[in-house]
Amino acid sequence: METPALHAFAGYGIELEYMIVDRDSLDVRPLADALLNPSGDIERGRFGWSNEIVGHLVELKNIRPEPALAPLAAGFQAEIAAIEARLAPLGARLMPGGMHPWMDPAAETRLWPHAHREIYAAYDRVFGCRQHGQANLQSMHLNLPFADDGEFARLHAAVRLVLPILPALAASSPIADGHPSGTLDTRMAAYGTAVRRAPSVIGRVIPDTADSRTGYETDVLARMYRDVSPFDPEGILRHEWLNARGAIPRFDRDAIEIRVIDVQECPQADVAIAAATIAVVRALYDVRTAPLAAQQAIGTDALAAILQVCIREADAARIDDADYLRLLGSPRSACRAGDLWRHLVETWVPDASWHGTLCAILDHGPLARRILRATGPTPSAARLHEVYRMLCDCLEAGRLFAA
Repeated sequence: METPALHAFAGYGIELEYMIVDRDSLDVRPLADALLNPSGDIERGRFGWSNEIVGHLVELKNIRPEPALAPLAAGFQAEIAAIEARLAPLGARLMPGGMHPWMDPAAETRLWPHAHREIYAAYDRVFGCRQHGQANLQSMHLNLPFADDGEFARLHAAVRLVLPILPALAASSPIADGHPSGTLDTRMAAYGTAVRRAPSVIGRVIPDTADSRTGYETDVLARMYRDVSPFDPEGILRHEWLNARGAIPRFDRDAIEIRVIDVQECPQADVAIAAATIAVVRALYDVRTAPLAAQQAIGTDALAAILQVCIREADAARIDDADYLRLLGSPRSACRAGDLWRHLVETWVPDASWHGTLCAILDHGPLARRILRATGPTPSAARLHEVYRMLCDCLEAGRLFAA
């Protein structure tokens, strides 16, 4: 018997990606197959562990949509403890953050060699996985369900409006190639350039307005498959997961998957950011700030421009698009992205249990800014190692990083 689709906001799915690193040097170590079976998946009650395309990364997820977020933070923390216990005898541990700070993807990338390896090999052949934005990126994916085309249209419009400002709250990747990159969300900057060979796979990162499954399959997926087919004549990559936009419909499970959120220093921070994201998306979905037609009318170029400045400057990004701010219910015609988030949290996040974590992020900056405060502008290799060891300790202990 087929399980009926969940209605919007009836359940949530979260996926958290972490690097496996050497316990002493903190260099990446391709040990995912020591944690997982050859299928790449392990189910542990409500939670699961799985592989991604590279051997130094493990993904944690709740297997079925959960109606409440609060239990997920503690549940993910318990799964991290279980993984750490398995990695310790191997001289390894987990590292949080959106990117490894000194990984050399060209030299250190090892593709997952077991189940689905033919898919990974095809993807590597077409796009090249040995680069930042492919092999060196760790994110939180947030899955929000929809039950029919009407819910899909409203949810897609709402998500599309929130995407540009998510790096302002969640950027955690200011270091790459051993030094500050000049961008707070370097993961997203690299992600946006990782599939140049077939630009329709990612578009402007911000998706265009969409009204229905049929329309999306015709306007987005069909074009994407057509553009990739000269490089993939066997059709190995002809699946909706090839879509690399910042939010993609997963029609195979009737959900929209948000992909622009860097993973944080501990699940408490990840789930708090998920709670804030969901609250603002729900306010827009319920047309509390603007009607659906107005939400859908704003251009993709305008949203993409806001996303780019938030990728670069995070909470300090200046947003001066009055029409966009009006859609989000802001009383200002221009403001910093951090101030916009403070307004949104105060207005739309009803659950006070998240306010402490969110206020810490808003008061002290997203993780990327706190990392830079700790490293200084020109950190030595020793100082980078010290700061990222502290981040690993935060993940293991389940506490926020303070600098």
